[in-house]
Amino acid sequence: MPIASKKNQKKTTTTKAKQNWFIRRYTNIRKRIDAFLKRRPHRSFRMTRRRDYIRPLVLPGLISFTHEVTRTVWKYKKTFLLLSLIYVVVFIVLVGLQSQETYANISDTLKETGEDLFTGGWGAIGQAGILLFSIASLNGGTSLTEVQQVFSVLTFIMIWLTTVWLLRNLLAGHKVKLRDGLYNAGSPLFAMIMVVLMIAVQLIPVGAALIGYSAAVGSGLITGGGVPAMLFWIAAAFLALLSLYWITSSLFAMVIVTLPGMYPYRAIRTAGDIMVGRRIKILLRWLWMVLVIAVAWAVVLIPIILLDMWIKSVWGAIAWLPLVPFVIVIAAAVTTVWMSAYIYLLYRKVVEYVPEK
Repeated sequence: MPIASKKNQKKTTTTKAKQNWFIRRYTNIRKRIDAFLKRRPHRSFRMTRRRDYIRPLVLPGLISFTHEVTRTVWKYKKTFLLLSLIYVVVFIVLVGLQSQETYANISDTLKETGEDLFTGGWGAIGQAGILLFSIASLNGGTSLTEVQQVFSVLTFIMIWLTTVWLLRNLLAGHKVKLRDGLYNAGSPLFAMIMVVLMIAVQLIPVGAALIGYSAAVGSGLITGGGVPAMLFWIAAAFLALLSLYWITSSLFAMVIVTLPGMYPYRAIRTAGDIMVGRRIKILLRWLWMVLVIAVAWAVVLIPIILLDMWIKSVWGAIAWLPLVPFVIVIAAAVTTVWMSAYIYLLYRKVVEYVPEK
């Protein structure tokens, strides 16, 4: 056979192979798109029929489910209290407590500037509430280094993974110890980090709204009122709702990704499929969870702040003692365990629900 003929035949074979590769890729992509459209009935700029998106879901009442979560955690209180203690120790060692000097400066500033604002019997409680919000948000105004931020996120992830692993095995009737959870729960660590990074991306609209708020306050756009202020708040509300819409399903993805052999993108996709037709009902559960945590923090920590302020005003020798920052770390540990249990148990309620025929 002539050399030119062999070259032409080889070139034709290569061209057909490339065409077949593109055809296979197109077919796979088309199948994925068709499967996605079949799972998700909603279409942009098109009215969705009620029969296509209604998915029945019966869940316990807000108060009864909260009581069930608390009762479940309390049933295994020894294990979860030890886990909370480990969180406190690891957080203090790797991240550190808030500076007592910073806490004292915030407290003194509130005392000096709040004499006219905090008057009457509720003045001390109001001052303690604002002080709690100041020290609980953004670490009391002290900026964490990049290493501290990484350690704080990793600590949260490990406590989350351990709590979910322990609950999954304890509710299945297995006799496991905290040591087993600490040693075995970290296998999906990298996949969990990828889901957390996805949640960080989903929070970008809220970050943009906060940056816009700072710029609007600096330029006087909000204080001036009128149409510009109204348009700003509409845009900020839209960005906040966008992040809230995404995070509603991503919280379940943080549970799904702990399943053996689960990939991050698949976990996020599965969580999104679970939410179809149920997003508002589950979103109300997330908002209720945040409200319960906020009320619990206020009920527990405001009296401690008032007690701390009174003791240090009477006995100045212990002004150096970081009582409130230490209690806040303990509250954060207990909150992390309880919140992980709440989300995991709600996930079980959703996936185990079978509608009546």
